Amino acid sequence: MNPEIEKFINLTLIDGILTEQERKIIFKKAQENGFDLEELEIILAAKLYEKQQSINPKPKSEKLGGVKKCPACGSEVQSFHINCVACNHEFNNIDANVSIQKLFTLLNECENERANQEFSVGSALGNMFARAYGLGGGDKVIEKKKSIISGFPIPNTREDILEFLALAMPNSKQKGNFFTKQQPENKSHNDLAPTWFSKCEQVIMKARFAMKDDQKTIQEIEYYANQFYNN
Repeated sequence: MNPEIEKFINLTLIDGILTEQERKIIFKKAQENGFDLEELEIILAAKLYEKQQSINPKPKSEKLGGVKKCPACGSEVQSFHINCVACNHEFNNIDANVSIQKLFTLLNECENERANQEFSVGSALGNMFARAYGLGGGDKVIEKKKSIISGFPIPNTREDILEFLALAMPNSKQKGNFFTKQQPENKSHNDLAPTWFSKCEQVIMKARFAMKDDQKTIQEIEYYANQFYNN
């Protein structure tokens, strides 16, 4: 990677948060230097996750994407493999990867932080105004949610990948029309939609590559991809 780009990435991730504006600048610099943008997306997600873990370390058992072992032979589960590379055991209905439910739990915790913030900062009316127009603490909550979504590890197993796409894709679509997109009931959703879109696109891209030999799974992935890109 270009040293200048890498230095800029490290500087933007000091606080463990990557804003949309920072992401745009990084991608612009990478494009100007001929760097592969898909590869950059993967690097950014990994660096962001590592930084967040260093800022808020958790017990090993709670880490996202922690090391998992095959229940049949005990070998380490490799990312994006639906069978054990050592004994060919198929990973069905086991905890081979953190599910999307964990992601939604983290996002709900952010909303609880917002509620606590609003209760202590000022009047309900003032906080409603701030949240509706992206001011104050509400904006920080949105940025934190974007960082959580961007940095969440891509699922490893077929079941988790399909579950992720089924539950995440609706969040990647904008709500409302030109006149109603910024209304309070749509704004919070729409602020996160581009981040969800980017994450779903990353999951589809990785699944196509890693599961290219599993025709049944690829057909299911393409079904979701058609809905994702054509709706």
